[in-house]
Amino acid sequence: MTHFTKLTSALAAVAVTTAVFTAGLWIQRSRDAWPFAPATLASGSADSRPAAPSTDSGSSHSRVPITVTPSTVQQLGIRLEPATREALTEVVRAMATVVPDESRISHVHTRVAGWVEHLDVNTTGEMVRAGQPLADIFSQELFSSQTEYLAIRQTTSASGLTSMVVAGGRTRLGVLGMTPADIDAIEQSGEPKRLFTVAAPRSGVVVNRGVTVGTSVDPSTTLLTIADLSRVWILAEVPETHIATVHLGTRAQVDFPGSGQVPFDARIDFIYPTLSERTRTLRVRLSAANPRGTLRPGLYGTVAFESTGPSVITVPRDAVVDTGLQQHVFVATGDHFEPRPVTLGVQLANRVEIRSGLAEGERVVAAGVFLLDSESRLRATGGNGVHQGHGAPATTTKPTAAPADPHAGHR
Repeated sequence: MTHFTKLTSALAAVAVTTAVFTAGLWIQRSRDAWPFAPATLASGSADSRPAAPSTDSGSSHSRVPITVTPSTVQQLGIRLEPATREALTEVVRAMATVVPDESRISHVHTRVAGWVEHLDVNTTGEMVRAGQPLADIFSQELFSSQTEYLAIRQTTSASGLTSMVVAGGRTRLGVLGMTPADIDAIEQSGEPKRLFTVAAPRSGVVVNRGVTVGTSVDPSTTLLTIADLSRVWILAEVPETHIATVHLGTRAQVDFPGSGQVPFDARIDFIYPTLSERTRTLRVRLSAANPRGTLRPGLYGTVAFESTGPSVITVPRDAVVDTGLQQHVFVATGDHFEPRPVTLGVQLANRVEIRSGLAEGERVVAAGVFLLDSESRLRATGGNGVHQGHGAPATTTKPTAAPADPHAGHR
């Protein structure tokens, strides 16, 4: 049993030695795969000492300038682009809905009290024409006024004199809602009309019917509501963050897929003065012709506003490293790449406005920036020179000597 124990201990020592040696080779190979090396990517100083770290409150470590040889630049696919000055065109999309044009809505009322005895329009959504009969109303007040007018007119005609009372009676009937044609008709017939006909004030669609046959009405009662939908309003909800991009006259492309028509252009003709507290959006209004009626009220779609701002300094969006609390770019100065904090403005799909920290014409890293950022942070923590570059002489890691076997002399 003693010899078996010694043999087991010896095999365990050999296994430990082999594992340590293998781990050393694996670490060395991992280092060989990293493209940066002290000879090719050193810190900015001539004696390869780490440069002073740049202040970066947006991460747990600082960044330092680094130097890259032309061969490493090509190997890593680093691409430089100059900061340019241009006017950014921003596209803002907003949800939109179709509503009737409020200036083309008419509420139908009577001018006298009475009862609805007949309705010519019984269905909401029905199309009507201007002057079309809508309802017949019986009004005791209007019937009595017609009777008095005819009596005064007959008395005046018998005496052969023209009385101001006749003119006053005719005016009264007009105020109560009778048209000149209606008054001429009762003058010719000599009989008052029992029912008073209410006509449509405009052509359009009946969007609300407020009465039925037998309903008691007065001047405050809305009989019908008619909307002319040949032209409609489009209400768009602009997010609070993009309010500054919309103005009166701003052009927009409107798209309502459910209407079956192609997208069309429109302009903002009104901006509402307040924001919606629930959605934090600003409502703006556009108007559009609707001759075929395909833009139906309640239809949902989108509105895309294009806003061209002033000329500003911009860089590619991929050139900006965002740490969450701070943003920076890598500026090429000779063979150095300097991390520089910047302040961003408008951010589009492929370009970003730089409000401070960068001058026009300065070259920034537009591709391969995250490799540079990782190495810059590593060197700022004192880790420079840890990685071997491609083509550098491979170092050999000696295996750790196995501990002496205390039982070697007893085998």
